[in-house]
Amino acid sequence: MKSFKLVAAALAGAVALLAAGAAPAQVRGKDAVVMAMALEPTGLDPTTAAAASIGEIVHYNVLETLTKIREDGSVGPLLAEKWTVSPDARTVTFELRKGVRFHNGEAFDGSTVKFAFERAAAADSTNKDKATFTAIETIRVTDAHVVAIRLKAPNPDFPFLLGLSTAVIVEPRSAATNATAPVGTGPYRIESWTKGSSLTLAKWPEYRDADKVRMSRVTWRFISDPAAQMAAMMAGDVDAMPRITGKAVEVFKSDPRFKVMVGGSRAKTLLAINNQKKPLDDVRVRRAISMAIDRRAVIVGAADGFGAPIGSHYVPGAFGFVDTTGVNPFDPVKARALLAEAGVKTPLELSLKLPPPPYARQGGEVIAAQLAKVGIVAKIQNVEWAQWMSGVYTNRDYDLTIISHVEPLDLGNYAKDNYYWNYESPKFRALYARISGTGDDAERARLLAEAQRLIAAESPNAFLYQPQWVSVANAKLRGLWKDVPIFANDLSALSWQ
Repeated sequence: MKSFKLVAAALAGAVALLAAGAAPAQVRGKDAVVMAMALEPTGLDPTTAAAASIGEIVHYNVLETLTKIREDGSVGPLLAEKWTVSPDARTVTFELRKGVRFHNGEAFDGSTVKFAFERAAAADSTNKDKATFTAIETIRVTDAHVVAIRLKAPNPDFPFLLGLSTAVIVEPRSAATNATAPVGTGPYRIESWTKGSSLTLAKWPEYRDADKVRMSRVTWRFISDPAAQMAAMMAGDVDAMPRITGKAVEVFKSDPRFKVMVGGSRAKTLLAINNQKKPLDDVRVRRAISMAIDRRAVIVGAADGFGAPIGSHYVPGAFGFVDTTGVNPFDPVKARALLAEAGVKTPLELSLKLPPPPYARQGGEVIAAQLAKVGIVAKIQNVEWAQWMSGVYTNRDYDLTIISHVEPLDLGNYAKDNYYWNYESPKFRALYARISGTGDDAERARLLAEAQRLIAAESPNAFLYQPQWVSVANAKLRGLWKDVPIFANDLSALSWQ
């Protein structure tokens, strides 16, 4: 727990600075704002890479989608003005917004929608939600601004899925270079990117609703250290930080210069397990790992108490949720018995690779200590974000890792081929196909409950908690989301009081 104590000491120092009268947060101008985030993305194209930090910067700001997911999780229009669903629930017809252009001057129309979705479904696509697009049977551009999408099976969530960052509409000529210079239809363009430090967005004057966009310039600073995050806010170097450490709540709540927002999420924080590594390919070993973990202690240690325990890859508040925390309850004695039953000789050594966010680094120490009590030695390896993406997510070179899956409606990850946790379950795939193919709400809820129980029983991962996200901002800044159904920041909504 040494590094956890160092973090706590650093945070205490930051609090002392505030008490000593750190420089007050200042409004830097009515048309500029400085935001902060913990993880710097390795690229800026959400259709080719999986990091949620990409969408935090570009989604709705630089690159836009047909639909828009609102703060309350509902779906509204964006590049599509409206849509209709056929009686058999398989054809969704979108009427597109007219007069929209990309930053390079090219027109947005039905052909660009067709290009974007066919690119996402292509054999060489690396879109993490590729399954959304391979589920499309045909795309017909019936008019320059009317697109009819025929699905292979009904999917009532389809309009929602098209509001995710993986469904942004890309301009064909610029698609190949979007990772470094994204060209979209949104209110902002990339002005500069100083790797390892900051990225600045500049308002695009030709945006269709430019007169409604108050911020001419938004600068993102990348600050991974929790103490440095708090110090930057206190000094007025940063105006807002969505998803700051929970330790900041009491510090900032007592200071009228700031406002603190604690919001809900659809995220799932989990101890991911490589299901093809021995002895982790044995469900008894995976269940033993789950039963060795006290979720509430992890929530306190990793998330400062801001979270709710979960037993499957599904969260309270989501449609069809059932409580599965009793399937693998905290039971170290049963955990040891399961390991013995599986023929595992202890101590069992496993790697535990941890990306930079505090919930992972701090949670890793808590979980390693708990696993040690049942004879599992989790050897912690702290890795940078790019290393995690390439080593863990892409190459699957790990035993255990801690990560928060922030996307809603992502239960289908367990039906994917070659996903990073190597879970292969024909039973779950068949069940998920039935879920995807039904439009009846009652039947869908029943099947979702069955899927949650199956995932809990087969324990491909150890499910920890649903996080609550804490955001801190200058009290005069308006328009920030409190609740976080997806990891996006609608910068066009920001304004100074």
